[in-house]
Amino acid sequence: MLGPIGFAAPWVLTALIALPVLWVILRAMPPAPRQVAFPGVALLRGLIDKVPVARRTPWWLLLLRLATVAGMILAFAGPSWKPVVPTGQSGPLLVVLDAGWAAAPDWPARLTRAEAALSDAAANGRPAALMLADGRAVPGALPFAPADTLLASLRAAQPVSWGTGLPEDPAAALAATPEGQLETLWITDGLDHPDRAAWLSALTDRGPVTVVPPARALRSLSLHAGDTPSLTLSAMDDSAPAILAIGPDPQGVERELARLTPGDAATVAGISTRPTAIDLPPELRNRITRFQVEGEAHAGAVVLADDRVKRRKVGLVGEADRQAEGQVLLSQLHYLRQALAPTTDVVEGGLGDVLNAAPDVIVLADQVDLAEADDLSAWVEDGGLLIRFAGPRMAAFEELQAEPLLPVALRQGGRDIGGALSWGDPRGIAPFAADGVFAGLTPPEEVAIRAQLMAQPAPDLAEKTLAALSDNTPLVTRARAGQGQVVLFHVTANAEWSNLPISGLFVEMLNRLVQTARVSPAAEAADDREQPFWTPETVLDGFGRASPAEGLAPVAAADLALGPGPDRPAGIYAAGERRVALNAGGPLALAKWPGARVEAAGTTGGRDLTGALLALAALLLAADALGSALIARGGRAAAVAVLALLAQPVPPATAQDIGPELARAANEVALAYVVTGDDRIDETSREGLRGLSAVLAQRTSVEPGEPVAIDLDRDDLSVLTFLYWPITDTQAPPSPQAYVRLNHFMRSGGMILFDTRDGDVTGVGGPDMSQALQALASPLEIPPLSPIPDDHVLTRSFYLLADFPGRWQGNPVWLEAPPAGAEAAEGVPFRQLNDGVSPVVIGGNSWAEAWAVDENGFAAFPIGRGWEGEQQREMAYRFGVNLLMYVLTGNYKSDQVHVPALLDRMRVEETLGP
Repeated sequence: MLGPIGFAAPWVLTALIALPVLWVILRAMPPAPRQVAFPGVALLRGLIDKVPVARRTPWWLLLLRLATVAGMILAFAGPSWKPVVPTGQSGPLLVVLDAGWAAAPDWPARLTRAEAALSDAAANGRPAALMLADGRAVPGALPFAPADTLLASLRAAQPVSWGTGLPEDPAAALAATPEGQLETLWITDGLDHPDRAAWLSALTDRGPVTVVPPARALRSLSLHAGDTPSLTLSAMDDSAPAILAIGPDPQGVERELARLTPGDAATVAGISTRPTAIDLPPELRNRITRFQVEGEAHAGAVVLADDRVKRRKVGLVGEADRQAEGQVLLSQLHYLRQALAPTTDVVEGGLGDVLNAAPDVIVLADQVDLAEADDLSAWVEDGGLLIRFAGPRMAAFEELQAEPLLPVALRQGGRDIGGALSWGDPRGIAPFAADGVFAGLTPPEEVAIRAQLMAQPAPDLAEKTLAALSDNTPLVTRARAGQGQVVLFHVTANAEWSNLPISGLFVEMLNRLVQTARVSPAAEAADDREQPFWTPETVLDGFGRASPAEGLAPVAAADLALGPGPDRPAGIYAAGERRVALNAGGPLALAKWPGARVEAAGTTGGRDLTGALLALAALLLAADALGSALIARGGRAAAVAVLALLAQPVPPATAQDIGPELARAANEVALAYVVTGDDRIDETSREGLRGLSAVLAQRTSVEPGEPVAIDLDRDDLSVLTFLYWPITDTQAPPSPQAYVRLNHFMRSGGMILFDTRDGDVTGVGGPDMSQALQALASPLEIPPLSPIPDDHVLTRSFYLLADFPGRWQGNPVWLEAPPAGAEAAEGVPFRQLNDGVSPVVIGGNSWAEAWAVDENGFAAFPIGRGWEGEQQREMAYRFGVNLLMYVLTGNYKSDQVHVPALLDRMRVEETLGP
């Protein structure tokens, strides 16, 4: 070791002793010249040699040459920066690898470090054991084996979507440790976990413990449920990255819908927390499927949205509040408004006005014989939730049997104290079913029902009853109506018939019902009475990637409350109509390591410096050649030659140095697309060009290969002819060198299809990618543009086209504008517009989504509805064929304007003869 630098072959450094000797040899004077008397020399006195020859090598050139030799000696000694120094231990090795979600951000670096430790132990013949601290129970003691046999298990390891977990009994787990001092390498995620302190104490008692902390600060996101759900960002540093709200757009494509800005930080014990309000419109908030910390890729940075996050829009219809002071408590709308306003967006008015507001839930307070009953029925059958409350008006309605949108048949007149159908004392509420909508709620003993609207006996009355009184008469009933549902409270929404509306139970019951709005179609939710278990629907892996739950058993409600674990990964769990998210993120607690050696955070050991030193030696040799030329005779000419040699441009890439994928693209005429950094967009581009390539192979003589992904900052474009570039508002601009290559690509006949993908949503408040396109394309040499004219060769290069649709249609498509004064020749259907192919085509019709096919060859994205949508997809394919024919063959059809001149010339030559 020489400071932070280690050497694999330190004996090579002994060659540095020769440097002083080299200095003396290079400084040696040439032999003294023999003096010969010659009288004519006197004539040369006073003359000055214009090109003097140095008598000795300048010191700076000697220093340059010695530095070159020293650099080569150091390179051959195998230097590395901060190498992992062998500890000299001969006993067993234990590698503890934290494998919870907090270990996911730098997981490859963790595996590399663990693999280096196991490889070193294998080289020294030491037994080793690998403990993945992922919380999964390992029966018996840790098995120690030859270290090289553990490498396969290490490389296959993946982080999990729950916290790091260690075995409960360290002594039992270490019972099979071989004799000798145990050395432990603990690659930690930096957080405190249960049983961590006990394990650290047990390991430090058995030998040295080295702790490798995480290389980057960890950030976690958690949901704070309540009347107003919010998010909490916890971090090991003081950063405040944006929180992305992600979900399907109106076309069903998952994308970023909004960005939330965290609030002010509060730092405690090295952890900063920032509250983040979910302040979004209901229409947008209800489409969100997850929140994610920007720039983080682990399960702890993801909060899945469930029923607690979605905020419904509720319409209230009833009699207006009495204006007299003190009478507001008589209004049913007052109690409904107070119960629903904290958790929903309330809209009040007449039924027609409420229906126009497109609510998720409509509440009718003692309303019958409504004029808009047909519109209300259509709204319910389309998936709406209608909640009705009984009252004096409904009880006295003579045609109650014919009233539509009631879950059960009702008896006219109701039931109250002193009536024909009365009871002696007010009734309480019976316990709720353990598998129903109100499961888990406890009816207070003080809640008493004094009057109710009775239901007619029926065979299915018990199935439709959600809540009942202590005498088993219905209190809340429900029935399906099309894709929606109708719920009836058999009491009033004020305190006239009961004290239920002034209890906390009333609020909880309404919130439970509102959460079931628009959750499941009627065909799938015909029976919500299931066991008290939660069935996983979607689960996350340690990197925060969602996938369908397969092979997982239902989880008991009591276990679900414990948070994510080995048998209940983070994800979405369902029970009947309810959906709950089990999220991995939460409060962070830093771990402390008494008695262990903790490495500096972020260090990477063993970085090889050989290549850097050899490159430095090569640069010094070039500088030596230049310096030698400057001081030699004819130095100016030599220096100019050396500078010209160094200034030669890099030769163009060949098939040997452009990489196998680009070489294949040149050989197979493969279509290429720009990598944007968004995995979903890039996968759509690949699927789209794959679908277009298949159509080209079926309908034309062009048989493209698999599409090629292009990194503009790295890949050479000279072998390509067509480049599809989808525009996103998050992709970083390419480097200046990339723009140079792009301009050369366009000048040499290549075409770029810019697709802003915003053709359908720009007019209704969706994203407008024009600013992103302008920012990305401004350094390019783009000619003046115009919409594609009707007589452009692109409209008939293979198919006759009048429009150029993709997934969207009806939007202009732009390319190079025709020259001024271009006119069509006689007998030619189109003008001579351009001599070459337009270097760019710009549009927003999302062509890749229209062309995209999955692995089975089926369309990956829907277009329109029914036959019209498939016809639009066919026209999108035809546009792609025309575009590729235009790119590959140029304006060959527009050359027909020269046919008459060519024929005349041929006739003249035939007349004149040879």
